[in-house]
Amino acid sequence: MNKPYQKLLAVAILFALAGVIFSGVSTYDFIAHLDRQVHSITCSFIPGMGAPDTAGTSGCYAVLMSPYSSLWRTSFWGGIPIALASLAVFVYLAAKGIDILVRREEEIHEETFYWFLATLLPVLTSAIYFYISVAEIGATCKLCVGIYIASFGASALALLAHLSAPRGGSSSLAELPWGRYAIYFVEGVAFVAVAIGLFLAVKPEITEAMMECGTLPHPEDRYGVRLKGEAGSGGLPTIEILDPLCPACKGFSERLAASGLADKLALETVLFPLDKACNWMVNESLHPGACTVSEAALCAKEKHRDVIDWAFANQTKLREEALKNPAMVEALVKQQFPALADCIGAQETKARLNKSLRWIVANALPVVTPQLYVNGRKLCDEDSDLGMEYALKRLIETAGRSPAAPAAPVIPAAPAAPAPVAPAPVAPDPAAPAPAQGDNP
Repeated sequence: MNKPYQKLLAVAILFALAGVIFSGVSTYDFIAHLDRQVHSITCSFIPGMGAPDTAGTSGCYAVLMSPYSSLWRTSFWGGIPIALASLAVFVYLAAKGIDILVRREEEIHEETFYWFLATLLPVLTSAIYFYISVAEIGATCKLCVGIYIASFGASALALLAHLSAPRGGSSSLAELPWGRYAIYFVEGVAFVAVAIGLFLAVKPEITEAMMECGTLPHPEDRYGVRLKGEAGSGGLPTIEILDPLCPACKGFSERLAASGLADKLALETVLFPLDKACNWMVNESLHPGACTVSEAALCAKEKHRDVIDWAFANQTKLREEALKNPAMVEALVKQQFPALADCIGAQETKARLNKSLRWIVANALPVVTPQLYVNGRKLCDEDSDLGMEYALKRLIETAGRSPAAPAAPVIPAAPAAPAPVAPAPVAPDPAAPAPAQGDNP
């Protein structure tokens, strides 16, 4: 490999192999979550290195759990990961690059032109997903950045290799072997199809029974603590239990909005702040400042979603301020929503939030957010992230056919029959004669 195009092509192949590694690690992280459990992931520019993310705070975790990490999510639990298609494409590019290296010199110009065209696919995909990461998700994934660099590096070097390759017989675009290129393209599609086929063949099966996680025993709202949202056309009654400063709640809300299934739900919200300032069920504040934001949402009434969306967008800042000075959170909320200033912190508002917590207790719900109940049936906690679209679609179908049975009424036990009372002994009449000896007294 003494010729310039060979050296450039070899380095381009190395970039493609780097894409294989980054895509492979990302695919592995996705597949690990198909058991419906929570797993740590390593988010690093060097795959496999660095401290694992166990709290779900890294950009890689945010991207993995976003609705953009996979396709056909309503047809398969978790969908088909984009990283899997990326892995197949980079494997194809590396294999095709090696094939070009051993070609006759007169074929190199035509072959490198096709290879450059093929590298434009991951370049275009990388550009789209970089925009989504910044504009929609608000987080960047280090593994994804590695894929972006591999895509642009391979494409740039493929172009340089083509420009430095000796020219063959084709001197214009019309003379290029487009028929051969079409066969190459079909080969690339076959790489992706085989990868998807293997993925579907080995992924664990999720049965209907696995997605049954109980019902609400007392769904009625006696104290008016549920905040009503906009009902979809013919929407099923749905209760969402959330903490406005809970990162998982923010992610769940975004996935629900992107799923297209929200229009089938008549959504109501129950606030469940995991903040010890108002919640006696937690010993430590998981989301400090959530009590104040929850009060603001209650005060906003029909505009509560404005408060929740603002809190979602400023979660990190609000939690950090709450750790330093809890009063600052109240000041920030009142600054953003001045019309609610008199209501936030009022005894009536605190009492209503307390009733919301008691509604949680009355239904014996776990101390976790988010939770979703469709027509009284629970969306399993294991299905609230990657499998949300798949599980929720089936839950809507099931709950629409047969709503959850109401809790059985408590029948009071019949009162016990009174014990027989023995007659009190009658004292003998002192005036009566004593019985004769041998008589029964």
